[in-house]
Amino acid sequence: MATEKSYFRALSDLSKEMGTTEDPSRMLHLIVSAAVKTLKVKAAVIFRRDDDTEDAINNAAVAQVGLSKQYSHAGPAHAVKISPQLLKDGYMYFRDATTDRRLANRDKKKKEGIGSILSVPVMDKNRMLGILSVYTKEIRSFTRDEIDFLSILAEQGGSAIEIARLVRRLRNQTQIFLKLAASVSESLDIKDILQALTQDLVQSLNLKAASVRLLGEDKRTLKSVASFGLSDKYLRKGPILADKNIAEALKGKTIAIEDVFKDNGIQYKKEKKEEGIVSMLYVPIKALEDVIGVLIVYSGHKRKFTQDEIELVTALAYQGGLAINNACRYMMMQDDIRDLKENIWSHKSWF
Repeated sequence: MATEKSYFRALSDLSKEMGTTEDPSRMLHLIVSAAVKTLKVKAAVIFRRDDDTEDAINNAAVAQVGLSKQYSHAGPAHAVKISPQLLKDGYMYFRDATTDRRLANRDKKKKEGIGSILSVPVMDKNRMLGILSVYTKEIRSFTRDEIDFLSILAEQGGSAIEIARLVRRLRNQTQIFLKLAASVSESLDIKDILQALTQDLVQSLNLKAASVRLLGEDKRTLKSVASFGLSDKYLRKGPILADKNIAEALKGKTIAIEDVFKDNGIQYKKEKKEEGIVSMLYVPIKALEDVIGVLIVYSGHKRKFTQDEIELVTALAYQGGLAINNACRYMMMQDDIRDLKENIWSHKSWF
């Protein structure tokens, strides 16, 4: 059994090793390795929480050591059930992983040679980012010190996962802006530019769909000029009126809707249900000082958009507005050139 001194030495060594790398994946591997070595268990795994939901854990492990390649973990539904107890008690203990009905894939655990399992939440700033679990070969109990040690490792894992998230977000945002800049420089076709914008946005934020709607000449309806991820049937559902939530967005406000079916300002709720839309975000598109339309993003499940996500969509909507404004200026310039040529030709005819 490990002593307080051995725990301190293990944490000290881990801190030194993590200080020598900036690779989040390497950090997570160091953490699971420290868990196996210090607690003398068969294996350790870190699962990351799904970025889009509050209660789902990704099936795939982001770091693991000690398990065979053939072993498959329980699906996300299992993690959803255990997460509340993890947050309440700070840990979950499964004495016999091959018979405990709270666990899935018990036959596979038996084949893998797993005895007991101890799981603790991976936290960062009071937010659950995932789960750290250790697996033993034999049926085994864990002391309070062992649980506390694993929880400290999980805190280190939370920091590494958050760093990885920030790095991934920065890379995604950089790629989006680079692609948008390339589209603007390579094409004056505003539809192509806005189409690329919606596609990149969906793929970057793992959304269901995104669309750009511009205010029509009647100032009462919005026309779809670009979209990605929406079915033709949904796009043909009928006119979108510039009222309620959209009216607020056209005043320059960003409107986030966590549940479209509980919001009185949503149009076409039946069609949204059929399309699988649950959450939405409206961001105004401006050309100079005038709001000319909205950039709309859609989530297929209940989602509370973070401030970072809202700022990214807002920045892209701004870029889209600039692209529209530049295209309009170019067309006006072309008209002016044609007028100038016609005037020059008429003057030449005088001589």
